[in-house]
Amino acid sequence: MSVILDIKDLEKTYYSGNHPLTVLQGINFSLQAGDTCAIVGPSGSGKTTLLGLCAGLDRASSGSVILNGIKLDNLSEDERAQVRNQYVGFIFQNFQLIPTLTAIENVMVPLELRGERNVHNQAMELLARVGLAERFDHYPTQLSGGEQQRVSLARAFSNKPTILFADEPTGNLDEETGQKVEKLLFDLNREAGTTLVLVTHDLELAEKTDRIIRIKGGTVVSDQITSSVGNVQE
Repeated sequence: MSVILDIKDLEKTYYSGNHPLTVLQGINFSLQAGDTCAIVGPSGSGKTTLLGLCAGLDRASSGSVILNGIKLDNLSEDERAQVRNQYVGFIFQNFQLIPTLTAIENVMVPLELRGERNVHNQAMELLARVGLAERFDHYPTQLSGGEQQRVSLARAFSNKPTILFADEPTGNLDEETGQKVEKLLFDLNREAGTTLVLVTHDLELAEKTDRIIRIKGGTVVSDQITSSVGNVQE
């Protein structure tokens, strides 16, 4: 299997005036194609910042992010956007649907950006897969939180991503709805053979992945294979 994500000596520092705040430092790990991995840790530990760097949404202060063989470090914002559109799916905790577009139009956006044909039918198939075919013409404000997250799932998988990043995908949902979205996420991911990296506070959700990386104070404090894979490494 090939390495799909390679993180080396990653650091992210923000500046407020002349005062530096280092959010991440010394982060090293790699993922093979098809892996599922959870990043866990207390609030403020740098989990979401790390996810954004891995996905090319932001640039690290130092270190290296290699995504599907492409080094993101020195790419421009437009070049990183091209990489994301080609290889990356992203699911946000607060859905990030475009409010002026219907459910199907939100799913069609990545397909249209890729210049694909027959995008309406592709989008309808994905909405049907997440159980929303009958609500294709509804706007986000007309959908429940769980329905909005299902639309975001369909959108994330619409460009057939090589790697999918999910930031607290069930964090804004009640337990029952969250479990349904969680099942859809893993089912769709398994069918597509996509590498999955998720940030979560839910340890039960984390333990359903192959691997759990724990972060505290901006550094990795443990990196373990879950029991579902057969052994544990600390």
